[in-house]
Amino acid sequence: MKKAGEIMTRDVVTVTPETEILQAAALLLEHHFNGLPVVDEKGRLVGIICKEDLVAQQKEIPIPSFFTLLDGLIPLSSQKAMERELEKITATTVEKAMTTDPVTVDPGTDIDDVASIMVNEKLHTIPVVEENRLVGVIGKEDVLRLLVS
Repeated sequence: MKKAGEIMTRDVVTVTPETEILQAAALLLEHHFNGLPVVDEKGRLVGIICKEDLVAQQKEIPIPSFFTLLDGLIPLSSQKAMERELEKITATTVEKAMTTDPVTVDPGTDIDDVASIMVNEKLHTIPVVEENRLVGVIGKEDVLRLLVS
């Protein structure tokens, strides 16, 4: 059975947390990627920025829902979730819009397991990490190429 390390893309296009949102969007469009790994200055994976994260910026700012009980207002949604959503909508850098702690695999992960993760978690791109460092990525195209061959 093939392993993640055998089919992953090793020459990975990455961004840093300080990368501007417009630059990340341009990279995603230029390369036809669904997501870009976000790495720190030492090459450690700190997050992933996806098209979905950037599309979220076009949403309207949600108005929180409350209900009244004994002349008091009780929020129906978490304050923290509301703050995170506002942060994503107003982000100017990747750090504010990225998904932190993304799902990853290591080079020894079976391709069947990678495919299951992609389907179950609804992911298009999975970073491949070894000893906390990004060593590659696997996209759905990589898995499909394996099926065709």
